[in-house]
Amino acid sequence: MSLLVEAAGNADTNFSHIPIIDLSDISSSDASRRRALADAIRDACINVGFLYIKNHGIPESLLEDALNASKDFFSQPVEKKMEIDIRNTPNFKGYTALLSSNNDPENAGDMHEGFEFGWEELEAKASDEKRANDGAMAGANVWPKDLPGFRENVLGYYYAAVNLGKNLFPLFALALDLPEDFFDDKTKNSADIMRVLHYPPQTGPVDNRVIGIGAHTDFECFTILWQEPGIQALQVLNTQKQWIDAPPIPGTLVVNIGDQLARWTNDVFKSTVHRAVNRTGVRRYSIPLFFGTDYDVRLEPILSCVSPERPPKYEVVTAGDYVKERLKATYGH
Repeated sequence: MSLLVEAAGNADTNFSHIPIIDLSDISSSDASRRRALADAIRDACINVGFLYIKNHGIPESLLEDALNASKDFFSQPVEKKMEIDIRNTPNFKGYTALLSSNNDPENAGDMHEGFEFGWEELEAKASDEKRANDGAMAGANVWPKDLPGFRENVLGYYYAAVNLGKNLFPLFALALDLPEDFFDDKTKNSADIMRVLHYPPQTGPVDNRVIGIGAHTDFECFTILWQEPGIQALQVLNTQKQWIDAPPIPGTLVVNIGDQLARWTNDVFKSTVHRAVNRTGVRRYSIPLFFGTDYDVRLEPILSCVSPERPPKYEVVTAGDYVKERLKATYGH
């Protein structure tokens, strides 16, 4: 049995807090420092499935610009936002209205609204300069009219978050006892989807019928989440069925493992159930980036995550087919 599989078998998933990991050594020329960082990430991925990251390198100004752009978008009249309703646009891009999605069948609908988009060049390039598969990965975005600067401001943060995600993959590879470049050829045109989200004020007790986002796991490899400071909403479920708060911590982002990477690692890395409950009485904004792989990548179990005691758990599917089916279930088309 590999040490990785053994560690997964001995995982302590009854966590009471989410670890904070410093990324200062993410680009260190010292292999031992990168290895130590990867080991810390491995422990978090095996035992919790969530971690905070600090010293991530994304300028605060980019986050502020994206937040202000989000506020401008969501302050529009409902009928204006509905012009780009995600149910009428290709490839699940556009606006999602209040209660239009439902991540948890026990919930009566998710009490948030959002805007969803994927990769596209800030300025159109000649056809021979575009990314491979650009038609499948991009070009399907729809943008609100009459909001100058919105597209540029949210894409500015999007590019920074995508770059951070690409820098995290070598650490995940090390954590899985793989060469650091293992994911390079699988994420050349990765399916990176960003959502800007608005949660209206809610008060009263949590009754689990209508909350911000019902209990769920994410679809892709991992999520990079920015949370508005000072507003508690995110909660993570441990194996004792306790909801553990994951409040915003200044200078950090939250990273959590998604279902693609859990399947790929044969559940060595945990895709942990979580939800958002905004009972603060004030509106809340958040911006998650869902980092996936190229659509045609087959999610075959990684060899270091398989043993006679831990045989493969899942049917092999492509990353694109998996996400497409999950999106259909969420949005109903």
